[in-house]
Amino acid sequence: MRLLLSVALATIFAGCATLSQLSVYTVSNAELEQVLDSQISTLQKKTSLAGIPLFLDVEDMTATIGPDGRDVVQLGAIATARVSAFGLNYPAKVSLSLEGTPYYDSEEKAIFVRSLSLLDSTIDAGGFKGNLAPVSGEFMQLINGYLSTNPVYRLDSTNKAVSLLSAVPLQLSVENGQLALRPKQ
Repeated sequence: MRLLLSVALATIFAGCATLSQLSVYTVSNAELEQVLDSQISTLQKKTSLAGIPLFLDVEDMTATIGPDGRDVVQLGAIATARVSAFGLNYPAKVSLSLEGTPYYDSEEKAIFVRSLSLLDSTIDAGGFKGNLAPVSGEFMQLINGYLSTNPVYRLDSTNKAVSLLSAVPLQLSVENGQLALRPKQ
């Protein structure tokens, strides 16, 4: 009986020691951008603007975690808006700067960016360069809709250490330009 109790206590202490070593799991800008780049091909949408067919295609996204020490994630998006009119396609390059709040979903074991706001938008279309709010709004809907159901980062549940850490309630914070997950205290 004492042997069984000793083995049980040793297992608990070993688990606690492993958990304390992994008490913080961080996600960097590079890791976030790598996930976004792998998902970018699905960010497309057919819509219309003032009755004119419009195809939106996001080509590149960048991420900046915690700019100016704030608890936000800034996303930059480079996209193409193709207008189809009179049998011709007119491409326009759109550049968006967005900002949102990172959120950890314990059921999905994933990090989402929610509550996006538009910081800046520019469009370059055949000699016109400036801010075009209607197209920016369509891209905001596309990106907001996508990020509401698709995480920007998912924990690797096949990694035993990460699986152990994610078994306890975690809190997400922005620290030193990284997203940090640690057990709630």
